[in-house]
Amino acid sequence: MKVILLQDVKKIGSKGDVIEVAEGYARNYLLPRKLAVEATQGHMKDLSQKKASEARKKEKRLEEAKKLAEKLAKLTVKIPTKVGEAGRLFGSITTKDIADALKAQHKIDIDKKKMDLESPIKSLGVFPVTAKLHPQVQAKFDVHVVEE
Repeated sequence: MKVILLQDVKKIGSKGDVIEVAEGYARNYLLPRKLAVEATQGHMKDLSQKKASEARKKEKRLEEAKKLAEKLAKLTVKIPTKVGEAGRLFGSITTKDIADALKAQHKIDIDKKKMDLESPIKSLGVFPVTAKLHPQVQAKFDVHVVEE
């Protein structure tokens, strides 16, 4: 019997797969637990529409990430901080500080976990930061640490 999986099923397949299973397995396990539906012509049409919709959404997210990457490449984020002797900072600048400054100065909200610092920022100067906006898109921008 052909069925369309509505959820991931261990050792069988993942959501959206059309698979051939034994009729008893489908009738007694998959269908009652709403893990799958029978692969009728109407369900197959719905599945193709959902896949097309999902593909459009993924494409849209990729385009938005590319636009944001272009915008970020032109930006410099200034972070004022307290400085001790010889230009050394009290503590260090973290990705949270960068995310907060980016949101306050440029109204761009990027999760701190998606930012990558090459090394901890512990002195004044300009430092490159990489933001992972999408699995295929990364943006580099500069963080300028200045004395408060």
